[in-house]
Amino acid sequence: MPTDDDVLPPAARDALDARLRGWERERDLSAAVLVTRSGRTAFEGCYGWADRAAGVPVTPGTRFGLASVTKMFTAVAVADLVVAGGLTFEDPVVRVLPPHRRPSTLRPDVTIHHLLTHTSGIADYSEEDPDSPGYVADYGALWDERPSYRMERPADFLPMFGDLPPLRPPGERWQYSNAGYVLLGLVIEEVAGRPYTDVVQDRVFDRAGMTRSGFFRLDEARPEVAVGYLPRRSPEEPWRSNVYRVPVLGGPDGGAFSTTGDVDRFLRTYSEGTLLGPVREIVLARHVDAGDGFFSGYGVLHYPDGRWGHGGGDPGVEVLVQRFPAQDVQVVVLCNGEGLAGDVRDAVLAAWRGSPES
Repeated sequence: MPTDDDVLPPAARDALDARLRGWERERDLSAAVLVTRSGRTAFEGCYGWADRAAGVPVTPGTRFGLASVTKMFTAVAVADLVVAGGLTFEDPVVRVLPPHRRPSTLRPDVTIHHLLTHTSGIADYSEEDPDSPGYVADYGALWDERPSYRMERPADFLPMFGDLPPLRPPGERWQYSNAGYVLLGLVIEEVAGRPYTDVVQDRVFDRAGMTRSGFFRLDEARPEVAVGYLPRRSPEEPWRSNVYRVPVLGGPDGGAFSTTGDVDRFLRTYSEGTLLGPVREIVLARHVDAGDGFFSGYGVLHYPDGRWGHGGGDPGVEVLVQRFPAQDVQVVVLCNGEGLAGDVRDAVLAAWRGSPES
């Protein structure tokens, strides 16, 4: 079995930790980082504060917001319903959702596959493509007029995009869609007959052994949950939380909470097929060209260098979750701030690839 040193020798681990400690002092890094190989820890580091006001540091048990990494959980829940026989990937969405639970403009040829692969062509409530109609430069600004504390179920998002015309017919091209995953949450609720969050708890978190994970309301006091902090314009400004800049409760397109250990466990059970069973190869397949050498699976993005995973960013949240299947290496970076997750991930990869053993 490979040893820890096969990924990061002691000198490389020490140098990486020293670099991240420097970012903690100089760049306000607040994060938990975990690198594993074949189930063994190769590197683990905790930096900054889970709660700055209370002086609570980040620990391996700190539960961070995951933003869009949650889409991976949604895709697994859909896949599990397919395995159970309640759904197929080819089902048209209009056959699953009644008219009052779907967009009025939804085309009859949009399928579950299209939603999973970001090829549905439906309009988004939070468009991330600057060249598309409805582009939202600041996700937090969505809640300036619409109370974020009322966003508790997938159906609460439907009025934000349900009457918008489609961008294009389904299947024409890949375009990242938060609204598409909101619809998948509605599909999950319709087929399972239960709230989306309950289904994911049972069919994903519990089955994967993710005992520290869940959907936590931002207005509830829970232990070991990281506060999301918005960027400051100057060191003199007070730190402000993201409580008014994201929905009060996470849903199918983002907002679950988890630890580095739980996310690593999810990646392993996901990859080994424990969660996906007979549809593992379908879910992980490179279904759609997403441009620049990237491909979309079902709730997962394939990188040009062979790794796969997902990232996520919300106001006060930035995370990266990636698996390198050829090396059986997993990298999890969870931050309760913005702007540094990519730098941390790149520092990890530089330390790994710079070592003679890699």
